[in-house]
Amino acid sequence: MEELARLAGITVRTLRFYRERKLIPPPRREGRIAWYDDHHLARLRTIAALLERGHTLSGIAELAEAFDHGRDVGDLLGLGAPTEETPVRLTPEELADHFAGQATPENLAAAMELGYLGTDGDEIVHISRRLLDVSATLVHEGIPLAEVLAAAKRVREHADALADLFAGLILRHAPADHVHRLRPLARSVVEAELSLALDRRLR
Repeated sequence: MEELARLAGITVRTLRFYRERKLIPPPRREGRIAWYDDHHLARLRTIAALLERGHTLSGIAELAEAFDHGRDVGDLLGLGAPTEETPVRLTPEELADHFAGQATPENLAAAMELGYLGTDGDEIVHISRRLLDVSATLVHEGIPLAEVLAAAKRVREHADALADLFAGLILRHAPADHVHRLRPLARSVVEAELSLALDRRLR
């Protein structure tokens, strides 16, 4: 416990408090000996990053409970399950390989806040294969992951506004179930307008 606290940059008292709040999983026990590992250290560093971003311990405890029980982080954040996106299961090592050493606690905390990442046992679950591939490609092109995630947060805000606009348009003139049937039209409009906007910007 002392070694883990030292590596995490916290006091043993704080570590005990985190254990009592179930912010970290219990150690593996062999008789009277309790063993902590890299997963515990990673969790503590993620807690520190979330605290720096302004999250409360109660909110972090709720996230930790979701991770430990395999619940979807998107559901926890009110995002719901994706209907067209394919989730991806990764080991921590595979996730690190995708992002060329930039899978830092701060970036993991930002991805969790967006609802991109959750856990299921020892595996990490990314909410979307397409978003994972695009993010990894941008990082390999030289764009820092922190900036990719910051941009993703802004894109999320605009996407929510576009979804509200489309859903409101349909619901004013058609039954509610038409929203799901006509969603490909909304996607086509957004893709076409973004393509035209990029043309204008590049010119």
